[in-house]
Amino acid sequence: MPPSRSSRPTQRDIAELAGVSITTVSHVVNGTRAVAEETKAAVLRAIEQTGYTGDAIARSLVTGGTRSIGVAISLLANPYFAVLIQAIEREAASAGYTVLLADTHDTVDTERETVRTLRSRRVDGLLITPSPGDGSVIGELVSLDVPTVLIDRLSTRTDVDQVGAENIQSTSALTAHLASLGHQRIGMISGAAGLSTSEERILGYRLGLGRSGRTWSEELVACGQSSRAGGALALSTLLALPEPPTALVVGNDSMMVGVLHELRRRGMRAGIDLPVVVYDDVEWADLVDPPLTTMAQPIEEIGTQAVRLLLSRINDPARKAQTLRIPPTLRHRASCGCAHVHSH
Repeated sequence: MPPSRSSRPTQRDIAELAGVSITTVSHVVNGTRAVAEETKAAVLRAIEQTGYTGDAIARSLVTGGTRSIGVAISLLANPYFAVLIQAIEREAASAGYTVLLADTHDTVDTERETVRTLRSRRVDGLLITPSPGDGSVIGELVSLDVPTVLIDRLSTRTDVDQVGAENIQSTSALTAHLASLGHQRIGMISGAAGLSTSEERILGYRLGLGRSGRTWSEELVACGQSSRAGGALALSTLLALPEPPTALVVGNDSMMVGVLHELRRRGMRAGIDLPVVVYDDVEWADLVDPPLTTMAQPIEEIGTQAVRLLLSRINDPARKAQTLRIPPTLRHRASCGCAHVHSH
């Protein structure tokens, strides 16, 4: 018999009533392991019978959701993630959802723990910016049918929802723009290895060279590790070549900061001594001298669409997975070496 309502029921009471182990009840309550549907149904019936609904986790099992979503993201990876999180929170709030934010530190092990923690809070779904080399974490979420949307760093998977900026054609356009100014040796500072965004932007750079009749040269690409220090070091590497590049494509704004510092240290100026364009746009892009020619990511649109995709998945678990690529916007300023240009 179920315990009296005057005493708070425990997981042991649920286990006895459902005829399962306490461990199985724990897995159902915390979502830490897949449980057979018949067993899960028995546990849910026992929860309702015992009145074990005294906290958000238990209530979510009965009502079907906590109206919360988890966001697993590296807060150190890129300044633009702060804007992304604001967009996510705004869109989630408008739909009546709260956001639980966790920092993955851009490592797979931390990401795995982060996802486990968010799932133990019974979030209705997850937004994730995958860490370099991640595959098993996403695979596990898909196999467990956890509503999941990948943001920014997209994969070749077709069984999970994804939303991010278009990287290949836009980086190709940046490269082709420098080529149209007559540059033959166009270098690139690429992001950290193992990131889909890094690989796609390198591919775009190569595509832009080919479209412009330029030859790809491995020595003209230096990895800037997606960081400020890495960007400065990569620039030093390229400038030390017997024939250094005469123009430069930079893979993100963190590395661009390093490039600007290194140019200043050498007494050089972007756009004058070395024409430079960058994938990413930041608040100060038009405040530096000369202002930076950038490819501005639609950050707010990415955050908004990610939440909408996730809520759509929560409401319709069986629908076909979608991948959304949102085109960025060229902001043509003067760092590319063009005179008399205006931002648009």
